[in-house]
Amino acid sequence: MNNAVNDGVWSGRWVAERLGVGLEGDDGLPDLLGLALRRNPKRAHLLVSNVLGKHVPQSPSVVYGHGFRLGRRVRALLGDTAAATAVVLGYAETATGLGHAVADGLGLAPYLHSTRRPVPGITPAGGFEESHSHATSHLLLPEDPALLAGDGPLVLVDDEFSTGSTVLNTIRDLHARHPRDRYVVVALVDMRSPEDTARLQRFADGIGARVDLVAAASGTVRLPEDVLDKGRELVARHEAARPGETPAPPRGRITRVDLRWPRGLPDGGRHGFTPAHRARLETALPAMAARIAEALPADARDILVLGFEELMYAPLRIARELEQIAPDTRVRFSTTTRSPVLAVDDPGYAIRTRLVFPAHDDPADGPGERYAYNVAGAGFDAVVAVVDSAADTPALRAPDGLTARLAAHTPHVLLAVVPSHVPTPATTPERPAMLPEPLRGPAFSSYPPDEVGWLLRDLSDVTLEAPTEEREEAIQSGGAHYAESLPVEYQPSEQYQRLFHAALDTSAARIAHAVGVVTETVLQERSPRPVLVSLARAGTPVGILMRRWAQFRHGLDLPHYAVSIVRGRGIDANALRWLAAHHDPRDVVFVDGWTGKGAITRELAQAVEAFEEQDGITGFDPEIAVLADPGSCVRTYGTREDFLIPSACLNSTVSGLISRTVLRADLVGPHDFHGAKFYRELAGADVSTAFLHAVRDRFQEVADTVDSAVKELMTEDRTPTWAGWRAVERISEEYGIHDVNLVKPGVGETTRVLLRRVPWKILAKAGAGPDLDHVRLLAEQRGVPVEEVGELPYTCVGLIHPQYTRGATGADGRAVNV
Repeated sequence: MNNAVNDGVWSGRWVAERLGVGLEGDDGLPDLLGLALRRNPKRAHLLVSNVLGKHVPQSPSVVYGHGFRLGRRVRALLGDTAAATAVVLGYAETATGLGHAVADGLGLAPYLHSTRRPVPGITPAGGFEESHSHATSHLLLPEDPALLAGDGPLVLVDDEFSTGSTVLNTIRDLHARHPRDRYVVVALVDMRSPEDTARLQRFADGIGARVDLVAAASGTVRLPEDVLDKGRELVARHEAARPGETPAPPRGRITRVDLRWPRGLPDGGRHGFTPAHRARLETALPAMAARIAEALPADARDILVLGFEELMYAPLRIARELEQIAPDTRVRFSTTTRSPVLAVDDPGYAIRTRLVFPAHDDPADGPGERYAYNVAGAGFDAVVAVVDSAADTPALRAPDGLTARLAAHTPHVLLAVVPSHVPTPATTPERPAMLPEPLRGPAFSSYPPDEVGWLLRDLSDVTLEAPTEEREEAIQSGGAHYAESLPVEYQPSEQYQRLFHAALDTSAARIAHAVGVVTETVLQERSPRPVLVSLARAGTPVGILMRRWAQFRHGLDLPHYAVSIVRGRGIDANALRWLAAHHDPRDVVFVDGWTGKGAITRELAQAVEAFEEQDGITGFDPEIAVLADPGSCVRTYGTREDFLIPSACLNSTVSGLISRTVLRADLVGPHDFHGAKFYRELAGADVSTAFLHAVRDRFQEVADTVDSAVKELMTEDRTPTWAGWRAVERISEEYGIHDVNLVKPGVGETTRVLLRRVPWKILAKAGAGPDLDHVRLLAEQRGVPVEEVGELPYTCVGLIHPQYTRGATGADGRAVNV
């Protein structure tokens, strides 16, 4: 087999003919890119670079030259002054070597690449998601914490710029920590659609930064609508038709070569690589390449230098040096990879052969297959495998390991090991305390930026949704926490939307009255200058309305933030730390929409107590201020009536297009805020500001009644009776449920059951009237019976279906077995 990729045929033809995928753009695109099929359910096709040195063996001078020239273009774009303050960031695993080469071309900037290899004791300086990848989580682990803390240009390097989501995730994460005015995105190919291009520009405008793009070529990928299904079927058919891959027995000799790597020189940019490091490497390269050349057989003329996953730069530079000192030898470079790709031995397909072997560096995500493409059958006289010392394990040299697989296809295998650089954990206490500034609209949420600051991490580009029943089953199967996923956002019918607007018209004055009462109570009893902290997301519209009332009635411009609280795991401690660093905790007033049976009220009290014990920060009052307290759980409220609050009728489209909060260890680090998503795509259905304006417009007409109501309230005994909790216990027993966690009292909680869970039946207070019109409609749409009850302390109660009780989340947020 000729691994020169095309044999005169475009190496994307096979996929293009079968899936209808095509490349449109610059004339040079087919020379740069071929096509293959991913063994990945998230994306069918794979753009295979012919010049990256990852999947396709290529001349190291060609590989390095493409990156170096891109770096020169970046330096010309920035100018020497700005280039001297820049930092280059590459993406693991594919673009680690490319990013190094760009940094070399830039000449003045340090380099860092993301990694999927955590280091014990090293706190990540950031992290982000690559949503289409088979392995998504990226860590940033600079040895010098100041590396990413400057305000100079950040140069982001990837092999392809397909949608821009990964870049947006990166900039969003790092900009929140260390804002800067300029970013430069570098890629071999820019394959974004016009919509993706516009999305990046909107994002840049939203954060007030300039984002430039430098690419060797540009175009778009033409994808038919059914490409994912057709790709899966094609992969399945070819995998089924292929007999089990029986490795050929080793026939080659395996020899270890001592590179004499310079002591203290990092093996690459995983923890930072400076221009001074590069100068040391340049000095040492000739001697290291000479040792490789001496160990090669005299008659070897076709050589492959094979790097190892993220370790691309060191073997690339060694290969390029070997190419220069041995002009009669044909040297090629590629690396092993985690990426699962279908191999098809056809000249019109980019991945002709595949070697499969087990991971050999004890990866943090557990054992798995690794691959080397276009190596078998390529006719190499020798393969020089370059790995770092963390990967020099018995698994590497096992009978089914990499070296044995290589020895089955070449007479000579040379193994060269580069010492893995392990940084010393930082000892400065300031780093872990650094927290990003709040997210604000329009970059995050449809609310104006002064209305609310979200103490959350943006997970907008991460797929977290699942259908209701599937989500319940997933929680049930492993006792998973409800906050680790999101329900699919309910999209209301036209009839339901009409009900919402009708309910808003009839209840706006009542809501305005409750807003005025609770705000005036807070101002008189809690603090004359309160810091409003809403519990995301139901509390956020209420917090904004309270802030607007304070402006309307007193001319106050109150700070307002939204934070996450998760049942069973407490309030976001990092959010409390941020608040304590910026405000007096005694001024903080936690705000929510309503109380049901009081689970969140108790959760907050316990969480604040635990936080005070752990951090030694005191002063936070855990009592929640709510619009409605039908459960009699708090002292600070606008009303204790259980009436329809229209913001409970919808999900994100009445809450600034923000999802419920998410707490998952692989997405939220120990020094991150809890996460949430901004559903920009639902902007056409957004009624968030319409709801706020409708209530705000009624402030003037209720002002006098608010004053009298507050005076009366101040003379009443408002001690919580927890009557709602007792009622829930009674209902649980009367209906044979025997679990209070499956009883959701009140209009708001009943609506949530119908929108998010698997409801069993709805109990409605006899004569409840139009407050329950939307509940009745939702129940009809989902086939849920509504049972009218004479004696009910709430307007309605939602009961979760007993069939799914094992998947229902209990007071600890985990699966409940009944």
